[in-house]
Amino acid sequence: MTLIMACGSGWRLFSPAGLTADQVRQVLTSVVYYLFLPAMVLEILWSADIGIHSLEYTLVGVGGILSSLLIIWIIVRLSKFSRPQAGAIILAASFPNVTYLGLPVLEQVFGNWARSVAIQLDLFAASPLVFTIGIMIARHYGKDEGGEHSPLLSFLNTPPFIAAFIAVLLNLNHISSPEWIDGVLKQLSAAVIPLMLFSLGLALSWNSFRLKNMPYVIPVILVKLLLMPLCVIEILPYLTMNDEYKIAAVIDMAMPSMVLGIIFCDRYKLDSSLYAMAVTVTTLLSILTLPFWYGVL
Repeated sequence: MTLIMACGSGWRLFSPAGLTADQVRQVLTSVVYYLFLPAMVLEILWSADIGIHSLEYTLVGVGGILSSLLIIWIIVRLSKFSRPQAGAIILAASFPNVTYLGLPVLEQVFGNWARSVAIQLDLFAASPLVFTIGIMIARHYGKDEGGEHSPLLSFLNTPPFIAAFIAVLLNLNHISSPEWIDGVLKQLSAAVIPLMLFSLGLALSWNSFRLKNMPYVIPVILVKLLLMPLCVIEILPYLTMNDEYKIAAVIDMAMPSMVLGIIFCDRYKLDSSLYAMAVTVTTLLSILTLPFWYGVL
C-alpha cells in the first residue's frame, strides 16, 4: 500500500506526459467518486448485515468526530491563529480519512468483511458531518462567495449517498442481486482501492512543508492521531457488536486527516498550504500510530 502511494508521490515529482499531480488527482478522484465508489457502496450494502450495529457505527463516528471537534476548538480559542489557519486546523483535526485510506487498511488487516465497517462509518457518520458541520466551519472561518445551497442538500446529492440509499432499500426488502449485476459491481469495486491509494499519494504535497507551520500542525497530530482514538475507545463498552468490529471501527477513526478538506480550504479561502501539510504529516505518522493502536486494542 505504501508503494502504491509512493507511485502517486513519484508522479508529483516527475509529471509524466506533462500531466501534473493535481490534474491527474482531479480526474481520478472524480471517476472514483462518481463511478467506482458508488459501485462498491452498492455491492457492499446490498448484501451487508444492516441492523442495530449500523446505528452503533453512527455513534462511534459522530462521537469521535464531535469530541475531537470540541477539543481542537478549545485549543484554537486559546491560541492566536488567524481565521484561515483556525479553519484549516479544525477541519484537519476533526475529520479522519475513513474511506481513501481507511477502506484499504481495514480490508488488508481484517479481510473483506471490514469494507462494510469503513463504508458505514463514512456514509452514516463521517460524510453527513463533513457536508454539514464541516462546510459550516469552512464558511465561518473563511469566505463564502458562491451562495451555495444548504450543506445538507450537498450531502444528499452525492453519488455514494444515493448508491447507499438504493442499496439499503434493496437490502431491507430482501431483493437479491442478479449474478450479472453482482459481477459488474465486483469488477468496478476492484478498482477503488488502488485508485484511492494512488490518489492519496498524488495529494501528499512535499512543497507544503514549512517549518513555520509546525506549531499549527502539532495540535492536529495530537488530536487526530491520539485523542480521537482515545475518545472512541471510551464509547466501546456501550456497544453490542463483536470485538473485531469494534477494533476495526477504532482503527478507521484513527486514520489521518481527510484529503477532501483541501477542496474546502480552496473553496472557502482557508490556509490550503497548512492543511496540505497536516494531511501529509499525519499520513506519514499514521504508519507508526495505526500499528500502535492495533497493538493496544
